Amino acid sequence: MKKSQNHRSEARPGWSLERRDEAVIQSFMPIWGWLYHHYFRVQTSGWEQIPPGKVLFVGSHNGGLAAPDMFMMMYDWFRRFGFSRPIYGLMHPRVWEVALPIAQLAEKVGAVMAHPKMAIAALHQGASVLVYPGGAEDVFRPYNLRNKIYFAGRKGFIKVALREEVPIVPVISHGAHENFIVLADIYKQMQQLHEWGMPWLFNIDPVVFPIYLGLPWGIGIGPLPHIPLPVPIQTRVCAPIIFERYGREAASDRQYVDLCYEKVVFLMQQELDDLVNKNQFSNQEN
Repeated sequence: MKKSQNHRSEARPGWSLERRDEAVIQSFMPIWGWLYHHYFRVQTSGWEQIPPGKVLFVGSHNGGLAAPDMFMMMYDWFRRFGFSRPIYGLMHPRVWEVALPIAQLAEKVGAVMAHPKMAIAALHQGASVLVYPGGAEDVFRPYNLRNKIYFAGRKGFIKVALREEVPIVPVISHGAHENFIVLADIYKQMQQLHEWGMPWLFNIDPVVFPIYLGLPWGIGIGPLPHIPLPVPIQTRVCAPIIFERYGREAASDRQYVDLCYEKVVFLMQQELDDLVNKNQFSNQEN
């Protein structure tokens, strides 16, 4: 009995669905609400398109480590559906390695390790899952790519959706990538220096090494946290994407997975282009 009682605390960080804490989520709601209404002045649409039951939300990440669009999406979810309809977000394993206290806090609001095993476990419990396939390359993509859907070719989310037979619901945003300005990603150059014997910043091996303009550094070098500027953010929940085939066989068909991936990226790019065009038209009117 004692072993069973301690099972939750003994689970490896990031690999448990049981650390989600509704009380902690509730405690964050006033802070998120102030940021939503007053700091980022979020405008959102499309939430009526979410089907009942579990879904796989697929998003395009923006805005560096702050990722304000992600938190604003989560705030919208909780204020619309409460805390009894669980959702888990997949978070990069590196966070548990370099910022364990932050990762442990994120677990309490529903973050789990970005791994198909955890996504499948959450779906089996009837929960929905939120994934940002582009990861660090997406949140730190250069400013001239701010209006592009960029998943870095990662297709694991397609395999999960096909295997578990759940619809994909895209979530997109515009504006969050302007809370700082990414000038370039010099990862390849820094990798060369590393091969010549220069250690990585903070002794880690990131997948990106951006140079950006932002607070509080002025010029930030490396994947450092920053203070996001109070830029307006627009978010949109898109229509569910249903594929023609599902099941393990479909998930193992590499060509079919590629086609499904291309379909998701194409449809999300269409939605993002529409959101950007409407925003530009609105600014011209004003």
